[in-house]
Amino acid sequence: MAVINSIADREEEMKGWRHLLHQHPETSYEEVWTSDFVSKKLQSFGVEIHRGMGKTGVVGVLHGSGSGTSAIGLRADMDALPMQEMNEFAHASKTPGRMHACGHDGHTAMLLGAAQYLAETRNFDGTVYFIFQPAEEGGNGGEAMIKDGLFDKFEMSTVWGMHNWPGMDVGKIGVHNGACMAAADFFEIHIKGSGGHAAIPDLAIDPIPCGAAMVQSLQSIVSRRVTALEPAVVSITIFDAGSALNVIPGTARLGGTARSFSPEIRKLLEEAIFDIAQSTGEAFDCEVKIDWQPGYPPTVNHANESARAVSVASDVLGSENIVTDLLPSMGAEDFAFMLGEKPGSYIWLGAGPSKEGAMLHNDRYDFNDDVLTTGASYWARLVESELPK
Repeated sequence: MAVINSIADREEEMKGWRHLLHQHPETSYEEVWTSDFVSKKLQSFGVEIHRGMGKTGVVGVLHGSGSGTSAIGLRADMDALPMQEMNEFAHASKTPGRMHACGHDGHTAMLLGAAQYLAETRNFDGTVYFIFQPAEEGGNGGEAMIKDGLFDKFEMSTVWGMHNWPGMDVGKIGVHNGACMAAADFFEIHIKGSGGHAAIPDLAIDPIPCGAAMVQSLQSIVSRRVTALEPAVVSITIFDAGSALNVIPGTARLGGTARSFSPEIRKLLEEAIFDIAQSTGEAFDCEVKIDWQPGYPPTVNHANESARAVSVASDVLGSENIVTDLLPSMGAEDFAFMLGEKPGSYIWLGAGPSKEGAMLHNDRYDFNDDVLTTGASYWARLVESELPK
């Protein structure tokens, strides 16, 4: 494993950063402490900083030792999740109801580690932009930075991302050629009936059987309306109705998510959900209102950049440790917006087996510090490869 020696020598320092970040989790667009921390670190390395893009985003600018005009962007997400952490170790969250349960603390620490190394060595010719993005967890932070002029103000030819991946062995990196994460849309279905006494249901219009019928029918979309050759998911995650055991409620609420990769299937899922909700409502004499919330598009790597990511990852870990035949995940990632604007590649960094089943978004998850130096070394070698002297 060819981790850069000077980065390996600072492993404990990087762990310290990561643990501090883990103790101070902040959710979408509230990353004030985190942005301050990142900015101070970058300034201490001699990196020029720009703040406020995407509200709480930070962009660091570092020029190499030559006069080259080429530029690339490296992106790390900074936000945490609105969850109560159940871990009891020393670096557990100090903020009730907030937790770094997806490893963004590690992503931030790894990019800082790379920035520190690159600022010292300047062994590249051109400019690297360190993009510390807010609000990845459903807040469209990547899109917000783009709308604030990320690619207009900082002219880069390519953009690159990384995510730790529990379940993949430490010492391995996964690179997809094409789609690696799905599009994710969300919906709520509001059902209005007419409440009444549970003993005389014939005098009420019960929204609960209507909702139950919708759940059953919605689950048939993927199996009966989507071709078996296309991956798709419809999950109902909310069924909310009633407040007393002897009262038929007047309303019910369903909610869930639809996941897909192709534009055609994405549209099919939306139309099918509307069709089923409205027709089922009519069948049960209920009024139905549907709130559709378009989410992130699919995250699709570019072929040339993915090939170069494989080459760099092979230099760091050895070609035998690079996985290129992975199936994409039905999870979603707003780095998709950046890849929609610029060529690039988004890799998965093996984080090893989950501890006690604590995968991403689990209240006992913790980023694996053993991969900090690997991730930082990948970033550094990527810059040196993309911007050679």
